[in-house]
Amino acid sequence: MSLLEVVELRKSYGDFVAVNGLSFEIQTGEVFGLLGPNGAGKSTTMTMIAGLKRADSGSITLDGWKMSTHFHKIKNLLGLVPQDFAIYPDLTARENLNFFGRLYGIKGPTLQQRVDKILDQTGLMQNANGFAGTFSGGMKRRLNFGVALLHQPKLVILDEPTVGVDPQSRSHLLDCVKQVSAEGTAVIYASHYMEEVEAICQRIAIIDHGKLLTCGTLDNLLSANRADVRLRVHGTKPRLGPRLVGLAEVDEISDDEVHVILPRSRRDSVFAINDRMTLILEILKQAGTEVLAIDTEEYNLERLFLELTGRRLRD
Repeated sequence: MSLLEVVELRKSYGDFVAVNGLSFEIQTGEVFGLLGPNGAGKSTTMTMIAGLKRADSGSITLDGWKMSTHFHKIKNLLGLVPQDFAIYPDLTARENLNFFGRLYGIKGPTLQQRVDKILDQTGLMQNANGFAGTFSGGMKRRLNFGVALLHQPKLVILDEPTVGVDPQSRSHLLDCVKQVSAEGTAVIYASHYMEEVEAICQRIAIIDHGKLLTCGTLDNLLSANRADVRLRVHGTKPRLGPRLVGLAEVDEISDDEVHVILPRSRRDSVFAINDRMTLILEILKQAGTEVLAIDTEEYNLERLFLELTGRRLRD
């Protein structure tokens, strides 16, 4: 059985549908990337999983307990790291952890052991008695993360945990995510930094307009797609397009230059690509065009994301 099961989740605000029939599962110890443009429904989905918003329909089950009927049991299994800092600036790092630890019901020596472990894990032991309000953005992010780990939850939800942090803090936070995953804690990791998601997530879901567009391991998501060979040549689309039908795509980039693109599946052999390239170069030569550049553009998560969600700017 999966640790978390989200089934046909739906949430509306008046006529606006924020989440529309969303379903996915997360396994114990898995780092699950949740991607989508601004307004895609990521934050609404995470707040419903955290029990902060009630779904209009659908179900959320964590460790066998249904959110709708057993939230009092589920809330102790969850850790939430919001995008905005959820720490007290006038308290020290240790005081913040002690305060939130007591809210979780941790007391006495156990609390102090947990606080010391979190300070060490987040790299804040030397700053334990420093006021959180004086911390750098990266230190605040690490403390924010540490608060969610105090009670040893089975699932941690991270909403843009590395926004505005220095490279050292970012690297340390990613290492912390890997560590808690290795210890058996599942993580929902929402981020706009594709390289982070590629580095730490075992599976990735891309959503938009509240719907699931795709979900799977990075290898599976990319394996069915292509790594293109792209030629920049003198010429026009009306002149070259008909000559290259069935062999390549032609995109106009200026009045006298085009991109000739060889879409290739990762399953294509090198020989198949070489044969197509030879034929295309011969056709271009016969057409009297000049090849200005040849590039290989590997398919990656960012390209997949843009193809699925579009390139239009989102506010």
